[in-house]
Amino acid sequence: MTTSTNRRRLSRVLRATALGMVLAVAAIVVPDSAVAPVQVTLVKLHQGSGVDLSPDVIWILAVGSDARPGEDMTHSRGDALQLIGMNTQTGAATAIGIPRDSWVSIPGYGSNRINASLYFGGPELLGKTVGNLIGIQPDYVFVTRFQFFSDMVRYLGGITVNNPVAFSDEYLMKDGFRKGRIHLGPYEALAFSRIRHNLIRGDFDRSANQQRTLRGIQANVRAHADQPGFIEGGVLTVMKHMYTDLSPAELFKIGHAMAQVDPSKITNCVVQGGIGNIGGASVVLPYVDQARSYGNDARRDATIKRC
Repeated sequence: MTTSTNRRRLSRVLRATALGMVLAVAAIVVPDSAVAPVQVTLVKLHQGSGVDLSPDVIWILAVGSDARPGEDMTHSRGDALQLIGMNTQTGAATAIGIPRDSWVSIPGYGSNRINASLYFGGPELLGKTVGNLIGIQPDYVFVTRFQFFSDMVRYLGGITVNNPVAFSDEYLMKDGFRKGRIHLGPYEALAFSRIRHNLIRGDFDRSANQQRTLRGIQANVRAHADQPGFIEGGVLTVMKHMYTDLSPAELFKIGHAMAQVDPSKITNCVVQGGIGNIGGASVVLPYVDQARSYGNDARRDATIKRC
């Protein structure tokens, strides 16, 4: 094993230790920071004993809430849905995108768009609904407002993404985004993740762009992770605006898993489907067999071999 490899591993251990200390301190001072508006919610889902999941893989359902100021973001309609798996042993990670207009069965509420389950029953019901579609029940649900997403990108100094096709939007981004490798500031990153009307495949392409944004964020965090205080400062910033029912130990486990993700081991796919019309509204009719195949492929190692 090379000296440089040992140094990198030691650096990761030290960062993880520092992160754990920050989380422990943050847990103590949460009452002091509770005056800040809640922009992020991270909750643990209670799984049934029969759920077949690998102990090495953490599954988080990441949700962008379209709640307006003053509205409860945990009981609004989710605008972005990404089921993310992280393998704590191998550093592999995957994201399965679910178009927000997917027409599915919502336990206890009949059939509706999948994002309506957040409105009906909060993170627990949304997690269960997504889990029923993919075949993987998430361990945690992470809900954030768009403002916090923009603030996070600002903290990172912007992100870089690889955009496969030029597109624009009359209202959100009139000048649009050129094809190729582009740098996005806070507003641009939000617009890049939300635009769908002028994309060739609408909701499906938007979900793929959300995954490109997540990769850009992860790459930026990894690039700055060795900078003194960068990870710790980011964690404290998040904690000031977060509601969570997790212990510091669980937060540390998630943070450590994120820090260990290897960019070369990231895979992502978007659940495809047909376009239907129900009650006069356009919806996505997801290919359930495809969704389940992604879940079956990624369940044990957080890797999808082919979309």
